Amino acid sequence: MGQREDLLAGAKRCLAERGYAHTTARDIVAVTGANLASIGYHFGSKDALLNAAVIETFEEWGDAVADAVTADLAGTPAERLEHFLVGLLRAAPEKRNVLVASVQAYAQAEFATEVREQLLRIYADSRRDLAALVLAVHPDDVSPEAARTVGSLALALINGVMLQWMLDPASTPSARDLAQAMRTLSNETHPKATE
Repeated sequence: MGQREDLLAGAKRCLAERGYAHTTARDIVAVTGANLASIGYHFGSKDALLNAAVIETFEEWGDAVADAVTADLAGTPAERLEHFLVGLLRAAPEKRNVLVASVQAYAQAEFATEVREQLLRIYADSRRDLAALVLAVHPDDVSPEAARTVGSLALALINGVMLQWMLDPASTPSARDLAQAMRTLSNETHPKATE
């Protein structure tokens, strides 16, 4: 690995261990063995380095999500989504540091245009790909409307369940719980308040 890659790897490690706001340039060089000037030379500033690390970490989380695709293309769309969520929750413990670091991308998107633009691209692709998974079609066959609706719902479920898992794994609803909730909503039947 070159010095630029070492700095990026060190910044990602610091993001996972310390968080964006608590990582200093000195923390990064302590992890990498580089000198302070190398951050400016390769990235322009510590913030630019951390933004690059945030983007790369979010992409790694996207790869982890893609690797969790265990959905059998048979069954209903809700069943395919449930299988996907099972795989995602199964993979979560070993990817916790990537998840924690990628969550920081959301906060940085407000302040760093390059992070926001990258997240917008990732979300557009994710909506399409998730709609394709749920509907059992090729991503090229997903209409903009299906990506906007079905893909957005799947993405909201994934983000929501992973944030819950990150905070309290023991209380996070299982994929089966979520699938049952979707069936309940789609049937317009409501569980009794006393159950």
